[in-house]
Amino acid sequence: MRPNPLAPWELRVGKLRVYHDVNEEQAFTVFIRAVGIKERHQIRIGREVIEL
Repeated sequence: MRPNPLAPWELRVGKLRVYHDVNEEQAFTVFIRAVGIKERHQIRIGREVIEL
């Protein structure tokens, strides 16, 4: 697996991807960085398309 350019963690639900980060120093706070739709080797976040 390659490193993700959006966030260190990725949650997969069907075609939906939630990119997040966890801060263990602040009582395990989760920061949602982006939510997008995976289409082959691309992630669509709003009008932006990111190649993976």
